[in-house]
Amino acid sequence: MSYKERRREAHTQAEQKRRDAIKKGYDTLQELVPTCQQTDVSGYKLSKATVLQKSIDYIQYLQMQKKKQEDERNALRKEVVALRIMQTNYEQIVKAQQSQPGHTETRISDEVKFSVFQVIMDQLFLTFSAVSVNNFSELSAGVFSWLEEYCKPQTLKDTVFQVLRRHNGQMRG
Repeated sequence: MSYKERRREAHTQAEQKRRDAIKKGYDTLQELVPTCQQTDVSGYKLSKATVLQKSIDYIQYLQMQKKKQEDERNALRKEVVALRIMQTNYEQIVKAQQSQPGHTETRISDEVKFSVFQVIMDQLFLTFSAVSVNNFSELSAGVFSWLEEYCKPQTLKDTVFQVLRRHNGQMRG
């Protein structure tokens, strides 16, 4: 074999090796990507362009799922931190109440406290239901005006007194 023929043969083998590697890559993609594991409607094997497009679509889907899970994880972490802070605060309140001497006879049951708290929160939630949540702009504007209207110290004080008066009336009646 001449030098030219050997070069051509080496080139042909290299090109065949490259094509085999590409084919193997497409076959592996088709095995890995769930949407590529079927043949097309005519019964033929999916085209390389279709395999690539379905692979891109699947990777984008996985990226969206990953982002969604990361967002959910971050939200849960924030919630855990908030709950731990609340737990610490409640533990401190309980400890402070237990350390007060001589107040045991005037203690109010946890059920009564919860009942009063629940009625107060129900009233606040009823007023909050008027806040628009169509978009962030309306929500933030609505929250601020709601806070200004319903969460002023005097308004909250009036609400609490009203609930306590009603509750005391129910306890006597």
